[in-house]
Amino acid sequence: MKGDLFSSRHMAQPAVAPGMTVENAKCLRYTVNGEMLARQGAMIAYRGNLQFERKGQGVGGMLKRAVTGEGLPLMAVRGQGEAWFAHEAQNCFIVDVEPGDEFTVNGRNVLCFDAMLSYRIATVKGAGVTGGGLFNSVFTGQGKLGLICEGNPLVIPVSPQYPVYVDTDAVVGWTAGLQTSLHRSQSIGSMLRGGSGEAVQLVLQGEGYVVVRPSEATPQKAGQH
Repeated sequence: MKGDLFSSRHMAQPAVAPGMTVENAKCLRYTVNGEMLARQGAMIAYRGNLQFERKGQGVGGMLKRAVTGEGLPLMAVRGQGEAWFAHEAQNCFIVDVEPGDEFTVNGRNVLCFDAMLSYRIATVKGAGVTGGGLFNSVFTGQGKLGLICEGNPLVIPVSPQYPVYVDTDAVVGWTAGLQTSLHRSQSIGSMLRGGSGEAVQLVLQGEGYVVVRPSEATPQKAGQH
């Protein structure tokens, strides 16, 4: 076959290393030799001897997901082979988590990760139960974490001198060592009179980085994730 579709630009390349790699801007490849984890429904193709199994999170985890809406439905991928992961043609990128690191990320942005990484669901400090979607997955250990983002992510340095205020619907995640709180930028009266619409921001203070996406989740879109 000939034509641009069959050019090297679109052709899956031979695996050069085990584990997670970027296949293209919209897709990650994982060369599996044992086990890895991915969000349910994110596998778009595979080859080799692989088995896919829905992964439970225990009664406590199920209850917390029901209360918070921060669902991170996972599947375990086991065996030997290659699998490709993507979600709604969103941009893909990889975070290397090192020992001592802690990366907090919104569950809607998780695509796949190494099985040796540990994760837990945590409440964003300062948000309270009424924070709605302000519950995130905290990853620790050593391994690769594959993330998705609508558009190209923006990484903003945070320093003690310059805290960063981010829209709660646009935040993807942040690194360890940052303290969070909520900042209300306008009064209720201003909102009723037709204010800016950006009533509450998440404040990050300390030393580290925050990742945001160039779009906000609409209620319908957020519900799908």
